[in-house]
Amino acid sequence: MYVPKEVEIIEVGPRDGLQNEPKPIAMVDKKTLIKRLAECGFARIETASFVHPKWVPQMANAEEIAHYCQELGLTYLALTPNLKALERAISVGVPQVAVFIGASETFNRKNINRSIADSLVECKQLIKLAKKKGIFIRGYVSMSFSCPYEGDVSFEQVRYICESLIHYGVDEMDMGDTNGQANPKIVYERFMRLREFFPEMTFVAHFHDTERMALANVIAALQAGITKFDSSIAGLGGCPYSPGATGNIATEDLVLMLEKMGCKTNVNVELLKQIIPYAKGLSSH
Repeated sequence: MYVPKEVEIIEVGPRDGLQNEPKPIAMVDKKTLIKRLAECGFARIETASFVHPKWVPQMANAEEIAHYCQELGLTYLALTPNLKALERAISVGVPQVAVFIGASETFNRKNINRSIADSLVECKQLIKLAKKKGIFIRGYVSMSFSCPYEGDVSFEQVRYICESLIHYGVDEMDMGDTNGQANPKIVYERFMRLREFFPEMTFVAHFHDTERMALANVIAALQAGITKFDSSIAGLGGCPYSPGATGNIATEDLVLMLEKMGCKTNVNVELLKQIIPYAKGLSSH
């Protein structure tokens, strides 16, 4: 079995993990979670979304979170779903932003209320502006394997979106198993083909654990040459527009498995374990 010497784990708990929580989470609790995660050694943490709080109330006060991350000296990622969001992120000096698009038409319309074609036009503008400002850009493709509304998502559809975002100038592509229905076979095949088509691009895998296959899917992705993975402390998370989807792959499980396989993560697993009760306490699930 192929096991890389080292992988990067990008912790997404403070954003993807908390965005779907129904009860308000106090700013002090969000900051405490970010600080404790930063102490574990993550090179990058996804901490904020500049989406309008009317749509995702938990992501209000993104500017305050951004300032706090800068105080900590943390390299952090923030979601910028539209031009207004990107302008807000630029105004506070966010170092890395993420644009996102759904690989299925129905999901994209439910998630961001527009067609894939319109989303691509907007992404092009966002990426151009972010590049001009020297900001690192991640491209998220949600529902990269299947969709709760449309079923299987074809490779051609995923490739088309990747091709567009790569052409516009993203720095990395993050392929999301947003509803947690992927299996190791499709994960391996899809990543192998994507890497054949786009050999210069850095791909990231983002798995949800709906059917308890997320760790197996990580193994499959490793075999296809993927060395960057998103995960969420205590398996927090879910997507408000993906019925039935559960949380992200749990960071502590992912780090433990990789370290036992002799794959370096640069994350302190003992410190990580100590945060789990606190992170679970923020969740009402």
